[in-house]
Order: sequence, then C-alpha cells, then structure tokens
Amino acid sequence: MLEFVPADASVILEVGCGSGAFSAGLKKMRAASGRPVEIWGVEMDEAAAIRASENLDRVLHGDVNAVMNDLPVGRFDCVVLNDVIEHVLEPGELVASLRPLLKPAGCLVASIPNVRYFFNVVNLAVHGRWDYTDEGILDRTHVRFFTRSSMVRLLEESGFAVEKTAGINPTVSLKFRLANLLTLGRWSDMKYLQFACLARTARPVE
Repeated sequence: MLEFVPADASVILEVGCGSGAFSAGLKKMRAASGRPVEIWGVEMDEAAAIRASENLDRVLHGDVNAVMNDLPVGRFDCVVLNDVIEHVLEPGELVASLRPLLKPAGCLVASIPNVRYFFNVVNLAVHGRWDYTDEGILDRTHVRFFTRSSMVRLLEESGFAVEKTAGINPTVSLKFRLANLLTLGRWSDMKYLQFACLARTARPVE
C-alpha cells in the first residue's frame, strides 16, 4: 500500500493505524528519500495506540467519530484507510466525514477485501458455505462486504473521484487460472484477495 500514497503528500492521517507499522514504514521510506512526512493516527485499541505513538507524530485513541473534533480541518494531504471500511456499519458516512480534513487537492488511500475472491465465491456457489473466520474476507468483525465496483461506487457517492484501483494479494491457483481462461477473462477481478485504491476529492468540501 505504500506506493499508493502520493509522493507529494507530506501530512498524512491513518485511520485505524494499529500499532503504527504501516505509517512507521512510510516515515522511514520518505525520510530515506529526503521527503520527511508528518503522520497522525487514530486507533481504537489503547495498547496499539500507545505503541503507535512511539513512531507517529500524534496518535488519537478512540473511535474516529468520537475524536473527529480533535482532527484539524483542511490539514491533511492524504487519509489512509487500510482494511478499515469493512468494519464500519456506515462506511459512506465515515468516508464523507473525512473529506473536510483534507486539503483542496487531498486524497484518500484505502485497501478493502474483495468478496468476489475466487475461493470465497467457490465456497458459496459450489459448497454452499459462508463461514466466518478469525481473519480474511469473512473475518468475524467485518460488517460490510465489497467488490471492486461497489468500492468505487462508495467512494464516488461520498464525494471522491477514483484515480486508480489495483488488485493486491493475488492467488496463484491453477484452478483459478483455468476458470478465468474458460470465462475469457471475465473473472479476472476474482484473482485478488483485496483491492487498493487512490481517490481525490471530487467537489469542494462543504
């Protein structure tokens, strides 16, 4: 996901930053290239927030909606949501609420599990299984599910214009390759466990 954060983004907010591994890696990479960044984080888990504060410039502990008033309007070049949207009951409301925090040309970077992932579809369509697990697409904490197209629609309806999407964590299964070949490539999006996207504010922040 590091490559999706624009090179000119110098003030970044990561929502759901966990212990700060992603942002710490981003800070290290940018510092090595002579482009240091300021990164804020929001994290619900207190222990993880404490660890993140060792590497990030500022970390707010709590639900993002609860700490929204502590986040400066118009300050950030980029908001990062890595595997966050699927955990939110009203993801559109969350995404829309983050827009005022961005500068006029600000962007949003997100990764979202792909519910059309080949083996997930096989389990449902062939085996009739929809079993929740401790991690992955059917993580027990996921309350919303997305395909690439529904992810794009969510962002567009929340006031963003999607510039780039890309599949990440692809399967190397021969079964998938054969199925995709037989469907003339129509299942190509089912190769990926997740999709990453980069979107920019599509209209002036109200």
